[in-house]
Amino acid sequence: MPQKFNVHIIGCGSALPTNKHLPSCQVVDLRDKLLLLDCGEGAQLAWRKTGLNWQKITHIFLTHAHGDHVFGLPGFLSTMGLLGRTAPLTIHAPSNLQTYVEFMKSHFLPDFDYEIHFEAVDSRVHQCIFEDRSMEVWSLPLQHRVPCCGYLIKEKPGLPHIRREMIDFYQIPTWAINRIKAGEGWQTEDGEFVPHERLTTPPDPVRSYAYCSDTRPVTELAEWCQGIDLMYHEATYADDYADRAETYNHSTARQAATIAKAAQAKRLMIGHFSSRYEDENILLNEARQVFPDTFLANEGLCITP
Repeated sequence: MPQKFNVHIIGCGSALPTNKHLPSCQVVDLRDKLLLLDCGEGAQLAWRKTGLNWQKITHIFLTHAHGDHVFGLPGFLSTMGLLGRTAPLTIHAPSNLQTYVEFMKSHFLPDFDYEIHFEAVDSRVHQCIFEDRSMEVWSLPLQHRVPCCGYLIKEKPGLPHIRREMIDFYQIPTWAINRIKAGEGWQTEDGEFVPHERLTTPPDPVRSYAYCSDTRPVTELAEWCQGIDLMYHEATYADDYADRAETYNHSTARQAATIAKAAQAKRLMIGHFSSRYEDENILLNEARQVFPDTFLANEGLCITP
């Protein structure tokens, strides 16, 4: 069974919270490591509905210094402290958000027992900004009214699967299983050597997810995200407000779909909906005219890339 890789939508509205949508916030659960992507107003209340463990958040990735992406952060960090967090937390964001983070630490979090580290992200460069044994996170330069970057999360390959019938047939002991998965063969008691390839099946395919928040269309995203399993791309407006999208450096649903098509993405999720649309199906329909495998983000949605 593939390892866990889930994307939970906490908020998918734009700047103005409504009764239907909260501002931007998502959490990626990759093998029980939780990454928070943006933290708009109301995030900690909506988080409780997910049932996820607060203490498993290891890294927070902020896209840019606009309130609908960061106003929920002081409460979120404070609640983690009140719940007794001791593990350090790293916040990755464009450098102009460091002052905001330091203000929160000194005014709202001085007595808590966990450290918060700030890692500046160069929003002009596509590069790997974090990795561990299970994933890589790459910055995606976006074009908005302030320095802004999205994030590409790539799962690292796992180990091959050892075939259950081979374990039984050759009576392979438990201590040897991980060594075989790592590439070794097996020597039987009568001297027969069984190669690694006969004992195993290939590892699960790796998966990838791109979080492309507030931005005008960036053609380079198609190259950086080529063949991606799931792309989230803002689609603030429909064609009727294309001029407004251009003025404020946002994208229409059709433009988001055009990027996904050029990237040969497997699926596209659109969000960051303007509050002017009571029915987002107008956005969905326009996107599907270009890229049929498009669906709408929605609070409470959990999707696997």
